[in-house]
Amino acid sequence: MLTVSENAAKKLGEVISQQSQHGGQVYGLRISATPGCCSGPQYGLSLAKQAEQGDWEGEFCGVKVLVDAESAALLQGVAIDYVETPQGAGFTISNPSATPDAAGGCGCGSGGCGCGGR
Repeated sequence: MLTVSENAAKKLGEVISQQSQHGGQVYGLRISATPGCCSGPQYGLSLAKQAEQGDWEGEFCGVKVLVDAESAALLQGVAIDYVETPQGAGFTISNPSATPDAAGGCGCGSGGCGCGGR
């Protein structure tokens, strides 16, 4: 399905621990994806209070990761990492199969994206 690097899992563990200390109930990280346009799928990361029926569930360095059935195909082969640089820090999502053709062949060009509202 997807992979979560050790750096990302450690950072997620810190975030989940902080939320739990402040009274938040966190079961794991929910990753979602919707078909995008020229740049490929659009991704979402959120903290989940529980798993839902039909979720794929994985565990990376003790952190539970959930993916709903509708997002699963778009997240196949995705790698999630946490990167710190002098310019900032954050999670990165790498999808080797995310190309304009994989996103539906939007027909981008100098005139913008011809997605037609997809």
